[in-house]
Amino acid sequence: MSLEDDILQANFKSPQQKLAINLLFTSSWLNGHYAEHFKNQDITIHQFNVLRILRGQNNEPATLKLIKERMLDRMSDASRIVDKLVAKNYVMRKQCPDDRRSVSILLTEKGAELLKKLDYLDDASKEVFHRLNDAQVKALNELLDELRGSKKAG
Repeated sequence: MSLEDDILQANFKSPQQKLAINLLFTSSWLNGHYAEHFKNQDITIHQFNVLRILRGQNNEPATLKLIKERMLDRMSDASRIVDKLVAKNYVMRKQCPDDRRSVSILLTEKGAELLKKLDYLDDASKEVFHRLNDAQVKALNELLDELRGSKKAG
């Protein structure tokens, strides 16, 4: 289905306007797809993102600043997200003995177990993009990197 059919809009002011709306619509569509998987686990896509960041630390503590820098949605309130993950015992805060103002955030065993249960999503993402072949996926990744000004070899 085309964007025009999906949002019931036949005309756009420019191809760039259509692209912007298409990216926003597709992002919302993709978030909805993943939200279905998280609903049964009582977490949000933003909480999942923080858990994955912490797992990527390989048992090294992370600061709230590091988490904010690595989050996919930089407009999210990382502190509030971490608070909710602490309440669910998926992460823990540890005060730095040398600087009481500094707090380290670590993934708990319960958080690691939840991520293991959700690891199937890595393979499930292939299903989301099944309409695109590998060359198209690579080209789209390169175009999106170029759009953001962060072109990297893919």
